[in-house]
Amino acid sequence: MEKTNLSENLTAITRSFPNPDCLLVAVSKTKPIAAIQEAYAAGIRDFGENKVQEMTEKEAALPKDIRWHMIGHLQRNKVKYIVPFVHLIHSVDSLRLLKQINKEGRKINRVIPCLLQVHIASEESKFGWDEAELIAFLHGEEIDELQHIRVLGLMGMATNTSDTEKIRSEFHGLSALFERLKRSELPSQVQMEELSMGMSGDYQIAQEEGSTMVRIGSAVFGARNYT
Repeated sequence: MEKTNLSENLTAITRSFPNPDCLLVAVSKTKPIAAIQEAYAAGIRDFGENKVQEMTEKEAALPKDIRWHMIGHLQRNKVKYIVPFVHLIHSVDSLRLLKQINKEGRKINRVIPCLLQVHIASEESKFGWDEAELIAFLHGEEIDELQHIRVLGLMGMATNTSDTEKIRSEFHGLSALFERLKRSELPSQVQMEELSMGMSGDYQIAQEEGSTMVRIGSAVFGARNYT
C-alpha cells in the first residue's frame, strides 16, 4: 500500500486556506504514533482526538509540546483523565459537562480552556447547546460558580450533506452568534476568541464564514491508516 505523502498534503491544504491565519488542528484519531510523529516533524503541533483513552495513550508517548484538542463527544466520567494536559476541549455540549470539567479542574488547580459546542446541524445525532440556552447560561448566574473553566469561544459541526449552501448557512448562523456574543457583556471567564468549525470536506466554506480553527483529518493523513 502506498504511503500517504503527509508533507505534500499539508502544503496543499494550507495553500488552499482562504484565511491563512486559521489554525489547522490535525485530527489524529485512529492514526498510529508513527503518523503523528511524521506530522509533528512537518511542523504540526495541534492534534485533535475524539476518544479519551486514545488521547491519553498518545499524550504519554509523544512530545510534550504537542497541544491536544478534545474534539469528540466527551463523557463526564472520562473528564478527569484529560484535564491535566488537554490544551482545549472543543466539544463542551452541556452545562452538566461544563460543571464536571470545572470540578476536575478545581481538584488539580488548573483552569481548563473550553469551547461551547452549538447544535447547528439538521441531524438529531449531533450534540450541542441551542442558541437560547447558551445565551441564557452566559448571561445567567450559574457561570459565576465555574472558576476553573475558561470559555474561549464556540464550536459547531455542519450537516453531513453535499448541499454547500446548507453548510454555508449553518456556518454563517454560528458565526453571527459568535459575533453577537463578542459584542455583548460577558462574564470574566468567557472570551469569544475562537470559532472552531470546518473539517476536511467543508473547511474552505467554514473559513469564508469566519472560522478561526479547522479540524482536518483525512485530508492530512489520508483516508486509510498507515501500515
